[in-house]
Amino acid sequence: MAVSPRLATTAFNRTFINAPYIVAAIKKLFKSSSSFRNDFRVSPNSLIVGAKRRSDGSVLSKSVLNAAPSTGTSQKRLYSSSAVDSSKSTIVPDFSKYRKSSDENTSRAFTYLMVGTTGALTAAGAKNSITDFLVNMSASADILALAKVEVDLAKIPEGKNVVIKWRGKPVFIRHRTSGEIAEANATQLSELRDPQNDSDRVKKPEWLVMLGVCTHLGCVPIGEAGDYGGWYCPCHGSHYDISGRIRKGPAPLNLEIPAYDFDGEDKLVIG
Repeated sequence: MAVSPRLATTAFNRTFINAPYIVAAIKKLFKSSSSFRNDFRVSPNSLIVGAKRRSDGSVLSKSVLNAAPSTGTSQKRLYSSSAVDSSKSTIVPDFSKYRKSSDENTSRAFTYLMVGTTGALTAAGAKNSITDFLVNMSASADILALAKVEVDLAKIPEGKNVVIKWRGKPVFIRHRTSGEIAEANATQLSELRDPQNDSDRVKKPEWLVMLGVCTHLGCVPIGEAGDYGGWYCPCHGSHYDISGRIRKGPAPLNLEIPAYDFDGEDKLVIG
């Protein structure tokens, strides 16, 4: 393709006129590039994006863009590096005004106080919880009303037995005669399998109160029967005397005495 003389002359004139400005711009570019390389020693594949300086002129931080060689795909990485002089760039906050001014003994006393208070509150809470649980598990008012039984002793003639029910168990009440009392006291302890004085089994000699449950296998003995005129268990042949003490048979112990008391002369309270 041929170039016309007029076009070539115009291009030459413009290049000659702008040459001084182009030379000045190239010098300024090389000068700036040399200054950056002296400050940061940037690798050939790195491009500086930005830098921060202190008031004394030293470098505080810089940001560099790495351009890896291109092999069909280009890759760029941007990272920031801090200044080498970390003593001037790192500022440690002052926490001295938050430091405790109390001595070691005061701190220990406060710790003991907190531990003791926490323990006391925990114990109080546990006590209340256990108390509420036991109250809920305890018997209701109607059950407690059956825990005690009152018996009118005036209706029991002398020499007779009465059987009542208390807490699901039979209770023998014997209005003993003077002869039966004398017989019970005359028995020698050496003759007994379960030695026990008659006076230790009664609160009033004329009234004998016992649980009607055989101490062998829990049967109910028959009153005014047996070899000793007291009670006899037909299931396995245990004989009890007029004081309810075992005298013969497989039963190992005397008939049990429940908790009871007298309310006046003619009222017996069991339980």
